Amino acid sequence: MSLITEKQVVLDLTGADRHAATRTLGERLVASGRCTDLDQFINDVRKREETMATGLPGGIGIPHARSAAITEPSLVFGRSGDGIDWGAKDGPAKLIFLIAAPEGGGDAHMQMLPKLARALMKKDFKAALTAATSEAEVVAIVSAQVELDQPVASAAAAPTVAARTDAVSDPTSDTTGAAAVTASSPTGSASSTVVSGGGATTAVNEQEPPRVLHFVGVTSCPTGIAHTYMAAEGLENAAKAAGHIMKVETQGSAGTTPLDPAEIAAADAVIFAHDLPVKDAGRFAGKPTIDVGVKKGISDGPALIQQAADLAAEWRADPSKAAAALAAGPAASGGGGLISKVDSGASLGTRVRQWLMTGVSYMIPFVAAGGILIALSFMLAQLAGGNGAVDIVNYNLKPGDPLNIAETFSPTDLTSWAALFFVIGGAAFGFLVPILSGFIAFAIADRPGLVPGIVGGSVAATMGAGFLGGLVTGVIGGLAARWVSRWKVAKGVRGVMPVVVIPIVSSLITIGLFITVLGRPIKGLSDGLTSALNGMTGSSLIVLGLILGAMMGFDLGGPVNKVAYAFATTGLAAAGASTDAPQLKIMAAVMAAGMVAPLAMALATTIRPKLFSEPERENGKAAWLLGASFISEGAIPFAAADPIRIIVSSVIGSSITGALAMAFGATLRAPHGGIWVLPLIGNFLLFILALVIGVAVTCGIVVALKSRDPKLAQVDAVATV
Repeated sequence: MSLITEKQVVLDLTGADRHAATRTLGERLVASGRCTDLDQFINDVRKREETMATGLPGGIGIPHARSAAITEPSLVFGRSGDGIDWGAKDGPAKLIFLIAAPEGGGDAHMQMLPKLARALMKKDFKAALTAATSEAEVVAIVSAQVELDQPVASAAAAPTVAARTDAVSDPTSDTTGAAAVTASSPTGSASSTVVSGGGATTAVNEQEPPRVLHFVGVTSCPTGIAHTYMAAEGLENAAKAAGHIMKVETQGSAGTTPLDPAEIAAADAVIFAHDLPVKDAGRFAGKPTIDVGVKKGISDGPALIQQAADLAAEWRADPSKAAAALAAGPAASGGGGLISKVDSGASLGTRVRQWLMTGVSYMIPFVAAGGILIALSFMLAQLAGGNGAVDIVNYNLKPGDPLNIAETFSPTDLTSWAALFFVIGGAAFGFLVPILSGFIAFAIADRPGLVPGIVGGSVAATMGAGFLGGLVTGVIGGLAARWVSRWKVAKGVRGVMPVVVIPIVSSLITIGLFITVLGRPIKGLSDGLTSALNGMTGSSLIVLGLILGAMMGFDLGGPVNKVAYAFATTGLAAAGASTDAPQLKIMAAVMAAGMVAPLAMALATTIRPKLFSEPERENGKAAWLLGASFISEGAIPFAAADPIRIIVSSVIGSSITGALAMAFGATLRAPHGGIWVLPLIGNFLLFILALVIGVAVTCGIVVALKSRDPKLAQVDAVATV
């Protein structure tokens, strides 16, 4: 059935206010059999109006709601000659669409509602509705825009409307009736020209043509029906009018197609126009970002595009801003970001790696909390003296136990504080395998994968299968959940699939298979690996440090770096109460090696600045802090500009630091922090020595290799004279 029929068109809509007019439109839904309870539906619409007014610039009103009283997605159109106040700042609404959706959504029809929302942003569509003389003509105009799933031949059924709607697809159409930016300079120079509705002459700086920028954005609104898509259309149109390119991810009722990671990486700036939290906002870390409400995307598109262009120019002029944002954002951890994007178009091998890295990324905060608290507990226990360092590992939360910290805690006793930190840190460590498993499954199957993944990981930890068990239950749980979620079921069963069927069936498959078949062999393999690692001493540990250090320095936050970092962090939980476990030495070697490259680049740009470009010298200033904080991504700008010389130097210096840290016996329970966790590092003076040697070696090799470049050497020689 069509979204709109002739019964659902009111060409002479009147009403004392928008609520009365909405009731008039709602009565048409009752008459057409699409609304079973008018009062309930009107109440649902009013609740939506209380959240945010639905009047839009340009004389548009879009009252809308999801309601149990609606049997199928529907539209009712009303046209008011004098206009009705719908809450828009620029005046009353003359074209009103009442959008009604069933409480549970509506498959194909819900795919059409975004098309209507986008059409309302186009002046020719509005002009055609204003000029329509009959209900049938309105239905044809609307259907030409929103019923796009029908065969193309159906478009011929409305030849009288074609002339009025041909231009609707023109993305340069005036979306708001307000001024539109037709040319912009990202530097904010005089080459920017604002063209009003009359069309002023555009002035362009001939010496520096306007730069075409690439923007990405996200839009969302509370119901995800109208504002989400209208804001997207407004931003895309404004970007095109300004001579730029923009791709928007709409997180609305019609589902979400995530932006390609490559599009995000190439974007000059990001615009969030939203009233709901942006999903996976960590994907955009390190990018200049404009963050506004969804209505700004509809009414102020040109201004937001200009603001984004100015911000992009500001960040290009000051590279330290990007470095600082990267350090503060989710992608700032030494082993990579806390959110790992899975690219559905990648090869199977790449997707498997991304699944595993997603689990590791979400696990890292638990490792950090647990590791740092346990490290602090041992430090406090040593200060307390006596057998404190031994006793704290026996504290617990078991009712009635004489070492239950909840019953024996004393604010004046340093050992009590140490035991408290140890119990909390141990509790955080207890989640490592379930979180690892759960978010591997999440990466594979989205939210349906969380239950089998987390429960499966908990079972794997209980059986002593360790992190290998978590990896296996995560993959099996994700694949099982994805398989079950794709079952073709009756419409009446769909509502219980996410909360009943998918978690039960996928959990039975995952955990049943692990307990009865896979668990014991994986536990044996995990025990063997732990035993082999604990048996490493002397030269074998030094070789391991050499390899891990080289991996940390190879791609500076990339896949190889992440594997080394994940190997170190996932081993921390196995260290137990030991202060000299190989796992603690591995963590120290990995962190020291990860700090080498950015610190070496900072040092090289300081002692031989003329060997580097101006942007590289600016990046070098930021690299001091990034490197000291164990953010190896601080060296990426240098590796991108000169990959061979930088990567070779980084691998050599980082491997030396990793090997030396192992040889010196440096230990670390904290999985992150750089110089800020020095008090938690065992043999920290030797740790610093290993770091200094690696930085000096990397810096020396970089300077030597760059000095062999005739162009760079000549510039440097002139500067020296």
